[in-house]
Amino acid sequence: MKSSAKSFLIVTASVGSGHEKAAAAVAESIQKQHPDAVINIIDFMSMQTSWINALMKKCYLNMLYFVPNLYEFMYQFTAGKKKGGFVKWAMSSVIVYSMKELIKRYRPDTIICTHPFPADAVSHLLQHRRVSFDSCAIITDYSVHQMWVCPKLNHYFVAIDSMRDQLVEFGISRDIIHVSGIPVSEPFCRDYDKGQCRRELGLTMDKPLVMMMGGGLGLGGMDGALDQLEKIREQLQLMVIAGRNDELKRKVEAFAKTSHHEVLTWGYTDKVAVMMAAADILITKPGALTLTEAMSLGLPMVLHEPIPGPETDNARFMSEGGMAIWLHSGDSLAKIIGNLLKHPEKLSLMRQNSLKFRRIDAAWQIARAMS
Repeated sequence: MKSSAKSFLIVTASVGSGHEKAAAAVAESIQKQHPDAVINIIDFMSMQTSWINALMKKCYLNMLYFVPNLYEFMYQFTAGKKKGGFVKWAMSSVIVYSMKELIKRYRPDTIICTHPFPADAVSHLLQHRRVSFDSCAIITDYSVHQMWVCPKLNHYFVAIDSMRDQLVEFGISRDIIHVSGIPVSEPFCRDYDKGQCRRELGLTMDKPLVMMMGGGLGLGGMDGALDQLEKIREQLQLMVIAGRNDELKRKVEAFAKTSHHEVLTWGYTDKVAVMMAAADILITKPGALTLTEAMSLGLPMVLHEPIPGPETDNARFMSEGGMAIWLHSGDSLAKIIGNLLKHPEKLSLMRQNSLKFRRIDAAWQIARAMS
């Protein structure tokens, strides 16, 4: 017999950490609002869910590492309704079976998707089969791609107003689109004392602190960026987050032995919020969740090495909003960082712009709407 407690199935994808972080943030808010709720978070692209889905994930990651230009071509190729619709139909025919198994196993009252693949599978089931559950997609970027268009879903949650307009152009009813912001977990919604955060991390206030991230996969040309920062004469504290990239972590540790900066490195860590609150500048690839976390804490950003497609759109939004500087080919990272450190009023303005745009109640809003 099915429990009387409401059941939530949150379906994400382990391609970078952003989709998973958004899922965890919403689950956290649902649990706070409804302590008796049954919440299951599932990685749709794992081998445990489906070997076909896991193979698709492997192909995607290999494309990013070895042939990023091919990824950009595929992203642009599927952006239109006709071509994108055909690719979505072909993929739905394959991945819908794993979604059916998840629904059979967990019998959810509500399905929340933070990646377009499970969202499309849910939409396909709602269109072709008699199933009964509430559903939504949380778009974890600052633009809308055709792959996110799943017309049978009950709700959409988007980051900014222009994304609602994009979805309407794709044929989604404006009534089901909520401009909530991208959900971040509770530690990124607090106020911090910078000095206290630095003391907690064993860092000082007498030297600038530059934080470097490449997302959960540790991408983003970070080792090259470190070489650029050696050109800055002023001694910096460099805090490098390598994520799950063990090879990058070893490279940074080797670099630290000869650098005139004070270089500290971490792998995967749960202290990112404290680190961001301690930092003066963040250098990162423009993954939407990392950008949103930094924006929530008012941390100025310098963006480089975007994955072609959605991350380019993310970088454009952040730079046009005055929250970040987008490093283009030929720009000098050392010159940009040095200029920002010499002009604290520029950092102050970037911080103010971030705090103006942030939506720290996004996870709470989504949880309330879906409960």
